[in-house]
Amino acid sequence: MTQFSQHYDVLVAGGGPAGICAAVAAARQGARTALAERYGILGGMFTSGYVNPILGAVAPGTMYDEVIALLGASCATTRNGREMGVDAERAKGLLLRFVRDAGVDIFLQTPVVEVVKEGSAVKGLVVGTQEGLRTLTAGALVDATGDGFAAARAGAAYEMGRAGDGRCQPATLEFTLYGVDEETGITCWGGSDPVTLPGGERYADFCREASARGELPENVTIVRIHRTGRPGERSVNATQANGCNTLTPEGVLEAEYILRGQIDRIIDFLRRRVPGYAGCQLKGSGSTLGVRETRRITGDYIITDRDVETGARQEDVACFYAVDKTSVARDARRLEDMGHLRREVDPDNRRQYQLYLTGAGRDMLPLLEEAYQAFSEKLSAGISGEDWQTLQALLKRLEENSCPEG
Repeated sequence: MTQFSQHYDVLVAGGGPAGICAAVAAARQGARTALAERYGILGGMFTSGYVNPILGAVAPGTMYDEVIALLGASCATTRNGREMGVDAERAKGLLLRFVRDAGVDIFLQTPVVEVVKEGSAVKGLVVGTQEGLRTLTAGALVDATGDGFAAARAGAAYEMGRAGDGRCQPATLEFTLYGVDEETGITCWGGSDPVTLPGGERYADFCREASARGELPENVTIVRIHRTGRPGERSVNATQANGCNTLTPEGVLEAEYILRGQIDRIIDFLRRRVPGYAGCQLKGSGSTLGVRETRRITGDYIITDRDVETGARQEDVACFYAVDKTSVARDARRLEDMGHLRREVDPDNRRQYQLYLTGAGRDMLPLLEEAYQAFSEKLSAGISGEDWQTLQALLKRLEENSCPEG
């Protein structure tokens, strides 16, 4: 067994999705990399937290695509958009192999205790192991803890909660049910979901009224239910603990106590009142709190709503997708002629353009997402997660070989 080092080029704190991708990306660039994770498994909230399915979308060509292919996630298009169902138990082994095979030293069951600094420079971390405290130094530190712990201990400024009273969004414990009737067991992604019960009543209204009557906990006004990709299973996002400061041990205990007490009441409500759930049973629940909001690190720049609304710079698009500027400019003009894009001169640099989607362009996004997903599935058909990793490594080697030395 190889002894781990004490010094690295890159040290990543936290083994959730962000930490995994940061560590693997660094190792693939030739950096000597370590990852410290406080639990005994990688994956963060979709393994330890039972968060399933994976929602939302990112730009194509990122490590998201690689990880989704590795996990063999099932894809379903619902009223909520694309939902990627993940087998959390299988993911635990796949992600561990994914990171280790990239050459990353993985410190499991190793919480971050403190930050090592020289003056204002961050030099490493103090971590807790079964051998006692250990100091790991590094040229670069990536904080992927989820609550900004390392950054805060290093002295980074941060905000927390809403203006005025500092209250944060509620904490949650997600859980999974089995024994659901697949034909009649409804799903619901939130309070604005129009799904109805067999009698025509909106399910969201039904839940709100049940909470008012005391059938559900007072602050649980919607029981969100998602398919997991396995017949008869549903993932439930409903428990809610308000006003608990999850950065303190007292707040963590209070939230755990409240949320675990709510799980049985919610299951009882589903069995008695919601069609298809009479025979459901609890399969498992998160082993860590689902914390929606905690420290917000104040970086060199904070992205605002205006940044999102004012469009991407044409030059940034070229850099992000590694496409020459001439091709981007030509394609942008074509999209503008088709009515999907609007170009405006950047007021801060009149030699650049800012790009904006038009209404017609936004209408095309669901079709493009569907086409991209179909193409990805066709492209990766019959390719295992391990084979996909091998392919990625070979393509990376070809890219490196093609670059001129020096």
